[in-house]
Amino acid sequence: MSIVTRFAPSPTGLLHLGHALSALTAWRRARQACGRFLLRFEDIDPGRCRPEFAAAIAQDLEWLGLDWDDPVRLQSQHLPEYRAALDALARRGLLYPCFCTRAEILAEVAASAGAPHAPDGTPLYPGTCRLLSAAQRQARIAAGERFALRLDMARALAAVPGSLCIEEEGEGVIVCNPAQFGDVVLARKDTPASYHLCVTHDDALQGVTLVTRGEDLKSATHLHRLLQALMGWPVPHYAHHRLVTDAAGRRLAKRDKAATLRDLRAAGWSPEAVWELAER
Repeated sequence: MSIVTRFAPSPTGLLHLGHALSALTAWRRARQACGRFLLRFEDIDPGRCRPEFAAAIAQDLEWLGLDWDDPVRLQSQHLPEYRAALDALARRGLLYPCFCTRAEILAEVAASAGAPHAPDGTPLYPGTCRLLSAAQRQARIAAGERFALRLDMARALAAVPGSLCIEEEGEGVIVCNPAQFGDVVLARKDTPASYHLCVTHDDALQGVTLVTRGEDLKSATHLHRLLQALMGWPVPHYAHHRLVTDAAGRRLAKRDKAATLRDLRAAGWSPEAVWELAER
């Protein structure tokens, strides 16, 4: 079977060396196997994503010497598809509306000694709104209260009996533990669908067979495997690569104003030099 990989940045800023490594890894794996390399923009957050950043990302990839197979997918153009996936989960009773604000959740967690945490260190949602009756939920929605849609993790796991596994390159079969994420948010009013739902939906739709991405997203694969099982989507193989770090050992991030490829280019760097530094 032909390999299909993808690079799926969020156009919220310019690319840095960490992004370059992700793009190079996916492109090389596809091209070495005479497969397909796809470009996807995960731009469903209208408050942070900008079309000018998407254009700049494409230009930076071309400067690096990368090409991709059409079409380029913009998630913002496919919101009804994610809504349909959410509706399918809702019909099975696997979603519930959550009216809690972030401040309310943090206060409740703070009042509970030894509250469990998700892999990223954030406290797990305590399940407050899961206990609301159907009538209470409908009344609050009718009153115009803002809400998010959460996955009922216990029900979701009960819907897929047996072990959930993935194939991680270099490690073999890994048994997944989605429960460590608790009742995750799959949609908010300001973000029509979460990263977790959109990425698994699109990988399935686009026939991605090998997901290459940074090891900071490795734990998320446990949750993605659950969504794949719930929706009947195919399961790709995974290969999580090391992160590019700064002199202090911190992974490069847009929020920390990491040097962008544009900065390096302006300083006289060649694409070959960027390749070498990203892969060092």
